[in-house]
Amino acid sequence: MSDRPLAAIILAAGQGTRMKSETHKVLHPIAGKPMLHHLLDTVDSIGVERTVVVVGARREQIEASVEGRNVAIAVQDDQLGTGHAVAQAHDALKGFAGDVLILYGDVPMVSAATMQEMIFRLNNGSDPRAVVLGFRPDDAGAYGRIIADDQGEIEKMVEFKDANEQERAVNLCNSGLMAARSTDLFILLDQISNDNAAGEYYLPDIVMLPGQQSAVIEVDNPAQVAGVNSRSELAAVESEWQERRRAKAMANGVSLIAPETVWFSHDTEISSDVVIEPNVIFGPGVTIASGAKIYGHSHIEGAAIGPKTNVGPFARLRPGAVLEEGAKVGNFVEMKKAVLGKGAKANHLTYLGDAEVGEGANIGAGTITCNYDGYFKYKTKIGKGAFIGSNSALVAPVTIGDGAIVGAGATLTKDVPEDALALVRAEQAGKQGWAKKFRDAMTRKKAGK
Repeated sequence: MSDRPLAAIILAAGQGTRMKSETHKVLHPIAGKPMLHHLLDTVDSIGVERTVVVVGARREQIEASVEGRNVAIAVQDDQLGTGHAVAQAHDALKGFAGDVLILYGDVPMVSAATMQEMIFRLNNGSDPRAVVLGFRPDDAGAYGRIIADDQGEIEKMVEFKDANEQERAVNLCNSGLMAARSTDLFILLDQISNDNAAGEYYLPDIVMLPGQQSAVIEVDNPAQVAGVNSRSELAAVESEWQERRRAKAMANGVSLIAPETVWFSHDTEISSDVVIEPNVIFGPGVTIASGAKIYGHSHIEGAAIGPKTNVGPFARLRPGAVLEEGAKVGNFVEMKKAVLGKGAKANHLTYLGDAEVGEGANIGAGTITCNYDGYFKYKTKIGKGAFIGSNSALVAPVTIGDGAIVGAGATLTKDVPEDALALVRAEQAGKQGWAKKFRDAMTRKKAGK
């Protein structure tokens, strides 16, 4: 990296019509985070001093999304090409003297190392006018082509629609990403024309202006410069991100039984010696401590899962769910804003919402905390070592003391003292021989029809 100041211009003014969405293209998520924010986070990580996002249609969505970040907004009212779009950042970079990265909001996966390599090349070697990021895809398709010598000095750059047959045969393609000096960039943009097949001002045309040569560096993995213009391309970038995240998890000591079926969020934190079975989905805000086991078909979001815990199968942990060491959540259990204390168990068919469950407590099958009256939420507290019988309804606010036992089928509306037994059910009655008489009568009736 250079010690010169660094800025970034991110182009996000495209219509994104192929997405067929009311949401701006660059705000569609990858691993639960808008693709634009993936890019902004990377830019922030390399010490960029000024970031300008160039917007057009649905600009208000982007402005709302980046509120609170150190981001300036520039507007491209008319879609007159990438060169025209970059030029709109001029006022936002007034007074800035340094290097500028030109990036695209729908190309979100370019790495910090690649950005740094572009800046390094700009300030070393042949002192190029600009540095272009090139790549060699399996199918060059309609990408713009780069003709360069073996030192990476660019001889010609040409858009596919303007290229001849020989130029189209070249497989070094233009990603669109570029680095240049702020003192050169806007002067060069003033010199390009729209005399081309599309009638647009192409950013790459600054490379072919007379004078100083530009250079190209090649990205090592073309997936870094994959663009997202459709739902299928969004899915492809998501798949690539997930594949890399799974590989990282396993390299860090996490066992994935069927890696391709596990889906992480951008911020999932997993310690070593965690086992994750197939078909598990992590939403944002999940941390998992060492020794935990996540059984198949579980959905987890906003939860803190402690050491040596068990979750699932078919469990749902919603935001605010906390499992302390050794706690167990079994099949078809849902937790929301609830703490399951050390060694406590809710093994099946249970809902715990707005609840605190003490250490070693046992929650029987079919138990629910009735935490909502249609207007407000209320809290349930279950003490250490308490035993809640199956099919109990705990109507909050209610507190069950340490060591208390709640009989099966109870509907509790009052607190239960420590070590007490709570029974809420009608007394059982029986009639000897009634069942046999009933069956005999029904059998005769059916036979007589």
